[in-house]
Amino acid sequence: MYFEEINIDQTHIRLTSDLENSYLKHYIYMIRQDLKRYISMNQDFLLSIEPLKYNSDNLSPIVLKMYESSTKSDIGPMACVAGTISEMSLNYLIENGSDYSIVENGGDIALINDQTVLCGIYSNNEILGNNIAFKIKPRKKPLGICTSSGKIGHSISFGQSDSVTVISKSPSIADGLATRIANEVTGKDSESKVSNALEIAEGYREFFNGVLIISGENVGTVGKLPKIIESKKFNVKILH
Repeated sequence: MYFEEINIDQTHIRLTSDLENSYLKHYIYMIRQDLKRYISMNQDFLLSIEPLKYNSDNLSPIVLKMYESSTKSDIGPMACVAGTISEMSLNYLIENGSDYSIVENGGDIALINDQTVLCGIYSNNEILGNNIAFKIKPRKKPLGICTSSGKIGHSISFGQSDSVTVISKSPSIADGLATRIANEVTGKDSESKVSNALEIAEGYREFFNGVLIISGENVGTVGKLPKIIESKKFNVKILH
């Protein structure tokens, strides 16, 4: 199995793959250049926290994907950037013959796996800690697992969740929805916070497989999640 860390500006990817010499770093560099070029001429795309109207003509694939996921998630386009880069990277690897690849981009994961995978859930919750994981069965189609938090990391969140994890066929949409749902983890106590977020999540069922919300003493779920098992404690280095 091949392991690689790819760091390009704000993109920090940890790759595990059955492919070596895939030139993924060059591919990521190229799609990031497309994105940077578009942002240089469209500052609203960078700054908006709401979906924007767009014309799909002549848009690069990364920009179009971010617009589409943003619209479905009711969130600004940049809330989908990490998941979109993960998704496009995974698709690139699949097109080059991969049956097993995990692309983790700042906690936003795109994967395809021909063997069982454990995916840790990093919430720093006082009760659960970092001792639980999803058990992902072998699959032949891509899967996205994206997490947002009101307490961890540098991404903007208006909520107070320990973590909101969204599982979707599209990592790009999963990224946007994780932010959208995490923004609604608000209320007077952890029970009301989770309840409010669950209500919002229900409105997006067509776009995800399952959602896991962790806040204080309460946990909520919507849809179908992989089996959650106890795992070894792990630590995550958050890059800026």
